[in-house]
Amino acid sequence: MSQRDQQNPARPLSPHLQIWRWGPHMLVSILHRATGDGMALVGLPILVWWLAAAASGPGSYATFQAVMGSPLGLLVLVGVSWAFFNHMTSGLRHLVLDIGAGYELDTNRRWATASPIIGILLTAAFWAVILLK
Repeated sequence: MSQRDQQNPARPLSPHLQIWRWGPHMLVSILHRATGDGMALVGLPILVWWLAAAASGPGSYATFQAVMGSPLGLLVLVGVSWAFFNHMTSGLRHLVLDIGAGYELDTNRRWATASPIIGILLTAAFWAVILLK
């Protein structure tokens, strides 16, 4: 303890990971950052490749379709779409918090739990529409 802490033992300490209890809001926050990074690092290059392939002609576009239509390509596309929907639901949750609503502990916990679940459901619905078309 520093001399200042010895003089005032009631002085609060800075919070750190040993005091915080893990909760759904922490998971949603981490997922929000990870999905944003995933969309930037994976989704953006795929988008640019798709646009370049579409502008380059039928041969380039056929190559893009073959790669993205493979099982690995579909897995990547499902992952990017999940990242989008998860990031969107988490962003909407943050928007509600930014207007000053939803800070009650039970409400915050419910929305933090519902956010990734809604992201998964939206991803499943999106791919169901695409694959069943």
